[in-house]
Amino acid sequence: MITNTAYGFSRQLEMGYEDATQRVKDALKAEGFGVLTEIDVKDTLKNKLDVDFRRYQIIGACNPPLAHKALQAELQVGLLLPCNVIIYEEGDGAVVAAFDPEAAMGLADNPALGEVAKEARERLGRALTSI
Repeated sequence: MITNTAYGFSRQLEMGYEDATQRVKDALKAEGFGVLTEIDVKDTLKNKLDVDFRRYQIIGACNPPLAHKALQAELQVGLLLPCNVIIYEEGDGAVVAAFDPEAAMGLADNPALGEVAKEARERLGRALTSI
């Protein structure tokens, strides 16, 4: 079941963090997204602050045709790219969540971005549902 917030949507997964991470990447790929960045928050916090934190990853995902359309509509929309997807440990399972592209593009006062954001949201929603 997908849970919505004002700025994103998430899903609790009944699988371990490592399996969830691979399944998320596979689901994103199936919807035309490539992984541009991977930030290991647990390692970063340990290395920079010497604090312990649960396994938590931020993935910067990009669908090139959608990014191109958005950049054609407004060059500075790159400030809102790529689509961030997070995966983190939750008990014996994991949670996957995505920033809502419609919420992100809503920050720009440009109606041409609406269709791009809608398609990106639909693709991300299908990816999360398929896991």
